[in-house]
Amino acid sequence: MKILAIVGTKNTGKTTLVTKIIHELVKRHYSVGTLKHTHHDFDLKDKDTWKHREAGAELVVGSGENTFFMINEALDLEEILKIIEDIRKLDYLIIEGFKYSNYPKISTTEVKDDFTIANVNVFEMNNGDISSLTNLVEERTYSRIPDANCNYCDFDSCLDMAKAIIRGETFEEVCKMKKLREVQLFIGNKMIPLNPFVQDIIKKSVLGILSSLKTDDLEVTQDKIELLIRNVETQNKDR
Repeated sequence: MKILAIVGTKNTGKTTLVTKIIHELVKRHYSVGTLKHTHHDFDLKDKDTWKHREAGAELVVGSGENTFFMINEALDLEEILKIIEDIRKLDYLIIEGFKYSNYPKISTTEVKDDFTIANVNVFEMNNGDISSLTNLVEERTYSRIPDANCNYCDFDSCLDMAKAIIRGETFEEVCKMKKLREVQLFIGNKMIPLNPFVQDIIKKSVLGILSSLKTDDLEVTQDKIELLIRNVETQNKDR
C-alpha cells in the first residue's frame, strides 16, 4: 500500500485534488483508500454514536450499509496505517493532512519539506496536469517505512532511502525489508527486521503446529495466518 499525503492550508483545494487523484488512480485500475486528518470531532453532537461516547464507551462501532469504528482517543499515523493494512489490501492510501509525516506529499501551497514531491495550484490544473501528477505519484510514493535501519540495502537508514525515492534517485524495490515480508513481526507497532532464515523457522514452526490442529470443520484458509501474543507480564508491570 503506497501512501500519499495532500497537505496545505484551508481553502487551497486539498479535497478537490484528493478526489481528482483518486479518480485518475481508479482509471488506472488501482484500489484506493483515503484517510482524513482533522482537528475537529467527526462525531455529530446528539447523534446516537455521540450519546454512546458521552455515556463512556471507549469504542463505538456502527454497522449497516457501511461499517465504521470510532475510538475515543487519537491514534498516531503509524497505528492507523497498520490497522488499515489489516482491514483491506489497497494499492494506494491518500491522506488529507498529516503535513509533518515522513510520507510523500503534494502541497497545495508553496510550503515544502524533504518529502514534498510537488507544489501545485489546484485551481489552475487541467486534466493533463492531473495525469502528469499521477505519474509522479506512481514513481515517487512508497508504502509504510519499516523504520528497521537493518542495513540490508545501501542506505544508512530507512529515512534516507525514503528521501532518495522522493528525489527520484531510487525505487522502493531496493528495500530488502519489502522483499522479506512473507513473515512479519511487530512489537507494538514497530516492524522488526527478520532475515530469510528466521522467517523460514517461524513459518515452518507455526504451520507445523497448525497441521496438528483440527481446523477442517472451521472452513478456514491458510493464505494469511496471524498470531498475536499479549505480553501479560509486561502489561502488569506497567500498572
